[in-house]
Amino acid sequence: MTNVLLLMSDEHNPRYSSVYGHPFVRTPNLDRLAEQGTVYENAYCPSPLCVPSRSAFMTGRYAHEIQRYNNCKVIEARDPSYGQLLAEQGVHTGYIGSAANLYRHPHQLGFTEMLLAEVTQRQLDPDAVRADVPRPVLPKTEADHGPVWGRFDQDLIFVDRAVQWLQETAPKLAEPWTMTVNVHPPHPPYTSDPEHWARYEGLGDLPEHGSEQSSAMHPYNQDLRNRGGWDYGPALIRELRQGYYAMISYVDDELGRLLDALEAAGLAGDTVVCYTTDHGDMLGTFGVWGKCSLYEDSVRVPIVAAGPGFGRGARVRTPVSLLDLQAAIFHAVGADRPGHWRGEPLQTIPNDDRERVVFAEYHGAGVRGSGYLIRRGDWKLIFNADASDQLFDLAEDPSELVDLWAERPKVVAELEQELRKICDPIAEHRAAEEFSRRQVARIGSLQDQLGPDVTEVPWSESAGREPNRSDQTEVDAEQVGRGPIVGGTVTDRQ
Repeated sequence: MTNVLLLMSDEHNPRYSSVYGHPFVRTPNLDRLAEQGTVYENAYCPSPLCVPSRSAFMTGRYAHEIQRYNNCKVIEARDPSYGQLLAEQGVHTGYIGSAANLYRHPHQLGFTEMLLAEVTQRQLDPDAVRADVPRPVLPKTEADHGPVWGRFDQDLIFVDRAVQWLQETAPKLAEPWTMTVNVHPPHPPYTSDPEHWARYEGLGDLPEHGSEQSSAMHPYNQDLRNRGGWDYGPALIRELRQGYYAMISYVDDELGRLLDALEAAGLAGDTVVCYTTDHGDMLGTFGVWGKCSLYEDSVRVPIVAAGPGFGRGARVRTPVSLLDLQAAIFHAVGADRPGHWRGEPLQTIPNDDRERVVFAEYHGAGVRGSGYLIRRGDWKLIFNADASDQLFDLAEDPSELVDLWAERPKVVAELEQELRKICDPIAEHRAAEEFSRRQVARIGSLQDQLGPDVTEVPWSESAGREPNRSDQTEVDAEQVGRGPIVGGTVTDRQ
């Protein structure tokens, strides 16, 4: 009988950890897990935004298929979760911690146990949709930073409960189990408790590549910079990055507590242990902070897995995604997974498959249109619905400084063909725009009913069933009116 223990953080760019080669951000417990298992060197999230990424992971579907385009949740989705489907097959499924960034009420997701789950209100904020925002906004010259007492108190409670569960409940279960443990860090604010802050005293640094790079000038990146309006000075940037490093060390410490508890309970030999996050953080690269970009710092995630089915001390170069990790959970416990769900078990993916394709997408606030990512081998295509496309050779250019779109038309055509096997990007862009309009209308309707001063509503006020997108049909380029491509720009995409 095999079990699964998953620790999921929030907004961890994998480049900032020793297991992925950072020179001074130390993650000894992640290194410990890697020594026992497998590191996936090129792992991606389904979408670089909380609700779309976590909802896709929860449901095994791409974000556009479940219409989770952004962080606005006034229109609720009803798709089944992996916790529900596993529980229906006799697996004891548990979930601890943050459930705020999901597509429906956490207690309706069908897990056997939903422990300490945050049940948040639904914000009536049109800016969570891809709504118009002033451009540029007034620059922000200050941000929360520095050591803060009690910074991780809530997350400590989550991990305390998980340790208790591993010690008291897990050893008594006769059936296989899964437990998903969630913590907030290293999500902003870029603050830390004094202990972890002190570990990086004097080590706050500046991004290697700033707003002077050509990739920073791309319209979508400029949109994110304008929307954020960050104008931080060097001293503040160093402290913000120091806080991020400190939070990563905190998360690593909590991973160590879970590993110790699992070993003390005598369950380590029968349990797959995984660590991941929902998306990355630009952390000032190209002048952008946070997520919402399809550049590597935002869309890449760490995935490290150990236990039955995973090689010890292995590193896999094949591109994978969080949907493959979700498939790995089903594989580990021997459960059936719906055939139309996306991804394949990590345990079955070979080390260096140069033809395997990974897909990600972004439809949320901050940029003028939808964007899509196709990664195959070392090539990465970013297809932008309302701006020029981009092509990068990540083997030669891991920092994405040189756009090869014009120089390699054959590669562009091949990767765009792979994209169209998954979805029609312009049709989905239009579907996202239409859904966003319905979200804004729903917000307006609720404010009319509840009054303009009401900024949040409970789940019961925001529920509304939307059509399931499982029957996607592919549309040829000619059917959506795409015009000729000139210099990476589609002239008739709208």
